[in-house]
Amino acid sequence: GAQDSCSHQCGELLSTCSCQVTCQSLGNCCPDYKEFCLQISPYSGSLMGGKDFLIENTAFNTSSVLTCRFKQEIKTSGYTAKDGKGHCISPLLYETGFIPFEVSVDDGRTFPYSGTWLSVHHSKVSDEEKCTLVNETKWQYYGTPNTYGNLTLTWTHQALAETHVNIEVWGYHETGDSYSENWLAEWKYLYTLAREIPNTGKFTFTPVPAEGNYSTWDFGILRITPSSYSDGQSNIPSLWSNEHALAWHLGKDFRDDPNAWATAKCMEWDRKEEKLPNFKEEIIDCPCTLAQARADTGRFHTDYGCNIEKGSVCTYHPGAVHCVRAIQASPQYAAGQQCCYDSTGTQILTHDSTGGSTPDRGHDWGSPPFLKPPRIPGFSHWLYDVISFYYCCLWSDNCQFYMKRRPSSDCRTYRPPRAASAFGDPHFFTFDGLNFTFNGLGEYLLVESDLTSLRVQGRTQQGRLPNGTGAQGTGLSAVAMQENNSDVIEVRYSEDLNLEVLLNQKVLNFSEQTWMDLKGLFLHSTPDQNITVMFSSGCGVEIRGNGGFLTLTVLLPEKFMNHTQGLFGVMNGNTEDEYTFRNKTTLPVHASPQQLFEFGANWAIENGTSLFTYDTEFLLNNFFYGEKHSASFLPVFFPYEDPADPLVEEMVSLCGSDPFCRFDVLTTRSLQVGNSTRLSHQNHKLLVEHLEPVVSCGWLDHPINGTKNGTNYLLGSTIIFLCSQGYELTGSKERTCQTSGAWSGDTPSC
Repeated sequence: GAQDSCSHQCGELLSTCSCQVTCQSLGNCCPDYKEFCLQISPYSGSLMGGKDFLIENTAFNTSSVLTCRFKQEIKTSGYTAKDGKGHCISPLLYETGFIPFEVSVDDGRTFPYSGTWLSVHHSKVSDEEKCTLVNETKWQYYGTPNTYGNLTLTWTHQALAETHVNIEVWGYHETGDSYSENWLAEWKYLYTLAREIPNTGKFTFTPVPAEGNYSTWDFGILRITPSSYSDGQSNIPSLWSNEHALAWHLGKDFRDDPNAWATAKCMEWDRKEEKLPNFKEEIIDCPCTLAQARADTGRFHTDYGCNIEKGSVCTYHPGAVHCVRAIQASPQYAAGQQCCYDSTGTQILTHDSTGGSTPDRGHDWGSPPFLKPPRIPGFSHWLYDVISFYYCCLWSDNCQFYMKRRPSSDCRTYRPPRAASAFGDPHFFTFDGLNFTFNGLGEYLLVESDLTSLRVQGRTQQGRLPNGTGAQGTGLSAVAMQENNSDVIEVRYSEDLNLEVLLNQKVLNFSEQTWMDLKGLFLHSTPDQNITVMFSSGCGVEIRGNGGFLTLTVLLPEKFMNHTQGLFGVMNGNTEDEYTFRNKTTLPVHASPQQLFEFGANWAIENGTSLFTYDTEFLLNNFFYGEKHSASFLPVFFPYEDPADPLVEEMVSLCGSDPFCRFDVLTTRSLQVGNSTRLSHQNHKLLVEHLEPVVSCGWLDHPINGTKNGTNYLLGSTIIFLCSQGYELTGSKERTCQTSGAWSGDTPSC
């Protein structure tokens, strides 16, 4: 019979064969799968576009004219190289994430070939892909006192295959009315700074104020393109610089008196802010302590501009050792939150110090669905929160205006999330703090919530003894998850024990990007393969590979209280109903391991609701066609400690009194497994400790004509007030933060 074709059909399961990504490992691809379903390199680039990428798996006729079409609407010109390999140029996009594209070889009549391109935030592309503003500060302060002379731009000249290049200036602006339907974003070509210069990788010039009204553009970017293209032509091979404050091209009025120029701009910004809605009411409050901020990984992520793991270089936040940003933009205004902490782990507030954290009218990372202000990744934020910082704080001395509009949030309404974990020969720690061991073999529901249709499922596989035979215990080998109609993420050990992350059944590659903006979630992978999934509800899932089994932690914000079920229990602060079956009957807290085995088996999933990918014979036979909970596999419930067993002595010195470590050494006969269990157990205890709620009484001001000592506003802290010479203090001269969240005493005055 005739075979089906993958032309126009990538991702589909056809009647005789498959065009789905799993077909390669299952061996049921249509014969032309590799021709039509494209693999590309590189797979990612800046949302600014202009990146040339290679189509790896398909040879085109060298005379073919390629047209590449992104999102079914944006067309760019492709080309075929001498070796018959096709190339596309990525377009300027106002969004991040995986963007579908198609390729035509018949001048755009049909687009049978398809693939995906990953568009990323402009700060996330490698330095080789950008041109570099040498001494960037000089560019951004040019024309202010003591900053003049030449500026230099460098780039990797091999990145553009041309002998001569042009350097263009582009500006960013937003038009229309704020927060209305007609509010639009635009990158606009302004003028060409240098034409037909040799492509040596370096250009030095003395800036002169831009002609005409171009000097009103104060935020923009440089683009280097081959000279063979026309000025400002869109979606052609390009190298972009960092986005920056265009001080160096501003007009004569700026150069004559930068302070007056910037002061006027700052006042104009301040007047504009006055009329805009107050976004600060809807952004999440900051965690009270650095420990909380680093533990709440579902809702907060390191701010790259001030990172304790990279030596705390905190240029904009003097006195801080670490800052975090809220991952999700606020619901209505898409605003962002930032929180900074000092070396004692205490929050730094702008009311007390210029090093304090400042919230953002525009979230730096943008927010879905992107495309329009205030949700444009990076650039909306620059326009509302960064260029205004230059006006008020860096180019003039009016920072108090900026800080008045962007004061730090304290932590009075912050509530830490609850954590549940599973690790080792699986030991489960529930949201309400119970722990049990369940050694079933199969696929189970770990947590499900009717609040956001969150589902996290786990697969266990039999452990292996050092001699290669099966152990009498199991461990997590895969975890799959989804919330509402988000992308599906699965993290698993492959058969050769590599950690794999699958996005909608396709194995992801983190070689270019370790952070991905996906549908309904963000995904982050550290170099040592700690995977964090951050769902839009604020739920966080952390997974790491550990001694052959996965370690899993799920963090749920307070709004999930009374909305969970599964092996991780009913999150409601009450341990009595932790072991609740699907039919709502419960086991007592001190149930036996055999009873808990029944409880675990009750939460096995079904093929209809499974989120897992079955892309090998082994997985199909054992988990898809096999039982979801193996009735024949019976684990050890009480491993025997034989005093004559030489392993027991080593176990005792490794594990001490840790029961989970001891259990795992005995069931797997491996000290390495026992040790990773011990560490996971320790990490879980630390995490729970770091997530303890902290009482904050909120910021206190110093009295007029007086000062205060102390900037810590958490439980037990005392603030002391003093009056300036010649003034006398009435009210309390010291106030202490009490358990109720109120300060003792009365407001002092001088």
